[in-house]
Amino acid sequence: MTLITKSAAVVTGASTGIGHATTHVLIENGFHVFAGVRKDEDAGRLSQEFGDSVTPLKMEVTDSTSMNAAGEQVRAALGGKTLQGLVCNAGVAVTGPILHLDVEDFQRQMDINVTGVVRTVQAFGPLLGADKSLTGKPGRVVTMSSVAGKMGMPFVGPYAASKHALEGLSKSLRKELALYGIGVHIIGPGAVATPIWDKADDAEEIEKYRDTDYIKSMKRVLTWMLDRGPKGLPARQIGERVHHCLTAPSPKNRYAEVPQRFENWTMPRLLPEKFVDKQIIKRLGLRPEDLKRD
Repeated sequence: MTLITKSAAVVTGASTGIGHATTHVLIENGFHVFAGVRKDEDAGRLSQEFGDSVTPLKMEVTDSTSMNAAGEQVRAALGGKTLQGLVCNAGVAVTGPILHLDVEDFQRQMDINVTGVVRTVQAFGPLLGADKSLTGKPGRVVTMSSVAGKMGMPFVGPYAASKHALEGLSKSLRKELALYGIGVHIIGPGAVATPIWDKADDAEEIEKYRDTDYIKSMKRVLTWMLDRGPKGLPARQIGERVHHCLTAPSPKNRYAEVPQRFENWTMPRLLPEKFVDKQIIKRLGLRPEDLKRD
């Protein structure tokens, strides 16, 4: 196995979207990236695109055996040196009204977005410097949260719950890993223009709730997503923020990368939560009088 001699980072969920953009940015800035993917075709595509600057890692964040094997692969490639960055980006978004949601779908959401991060940290955290037998400066962890981690919106409750949990997990991890000089930084994007919006227009996901009282409101949310999502921030902007978190002398604990920042981030956090809730409920037709009109 070829030993990696330059700064290296692990990026989970690297096949598309933010993970792929992050891989690209880090490689442009001299990193070797261990890119987490699930499919052989994605591994081959990344190798063709980035050549020797990338090592695809076949991994599944819901499987500890898979993650630990990937950790050992990276350890061998580093040859006794520390890993500079661990970017916990892999995730999914489960949608639906909580009253009618399949509990198994909720469990899958949490297993990937939250427990999957725990598995990732346990597999690669020692390489960041918690293993004192390694040489080199301590590395840093970047966790990919979301605006949803701070603001719960209707019909994305599972996703919001997972990102809210990730916020707390990251804060706790930051204090624990301080023992080894390892930093932990959170990035909380708003809408980002990635292929995830191609999946938003999924009639089947909406129609399975057609016999509930929520169907009209869900269609309003879908229309909003299809309009605003593709107009979101470029994924590269998030990748550049990841690079900043891994290399800046003293990066902040958390960054909110949000389009139309004042409207979508600053103002809702300044206004009373009760007022914000009332406006959202009215806009989406979630008042009792809206049910009577149906």
